Amino acid sequence: MTDEVAAKPRRRRRSREETESDLLDAALRIMRRDGLLEGVTLRDVASEAGVNHGQIYQYFGSRHALLRAAITRLLRESALDRETHWEQPFTRRRTAMWDAALRQPDVPKLEALLALERDDQLVLFPELERTREALDRDRETGALPPDADADVLHAMTAATYMGYCIFREAIARELGVELDELDARAGAVYEQLVTGLAAPTTPDQP
Repeated sequence: MTDEVAAKPRRRRRSREETESDLLDAALRIMRRDGLLEGVTLRDVASEAGVNHGQIYQYFGSRHALLRAAITRLLRESALDRETHWEQPFTRRRTAMWDAALRQPDVPKLEALLALERDDQLVLFPELERTREALDRDRETGALPPDADADVLHAMTAATYMGYCIFREAIARELGVELDELDARAGAVYEQLVTGLAAPTTPDQP
């Protein structure tokens, strides 16, 4: 028996990017497993990620900052074609956003949590100027009525798909339908909604 003690292999030190990614993964796992992160502390997230507690404050500084970073990463991972999105007319842009929201339903949930907690750095429309340019073009080309309240049309259609993503599982349970079926039916109704909003009104219509 030797007196020498075998050297314990050193654990590879993670980079800042890897640690941040692990923390975001942990936050999303906790949310999906236990519900929204209300009541879950940064200490819980650090423990879930296997990261030193102090690092989470070093990298993010606050719980709200962590949640905003999770939203940003999920949006980056969405399949929305940002190269062509802004060139599409109003109806196609809105239905594309519906589809993107259903692919990443955690985003509206996190945004709702931050809104309820009155996070004053929450940004729901990060590309508002490009949105307004596209809405102005919609009115000029006839894709929207010339007198349309474009900002509010954008906001209310966004609120529709955000709210649906938050409540879709509860709605499916109460209506007694499979989630895939509800998504398909709701998507068809949403398309009817935005198509109707884009249609010009006639003098006989309110």
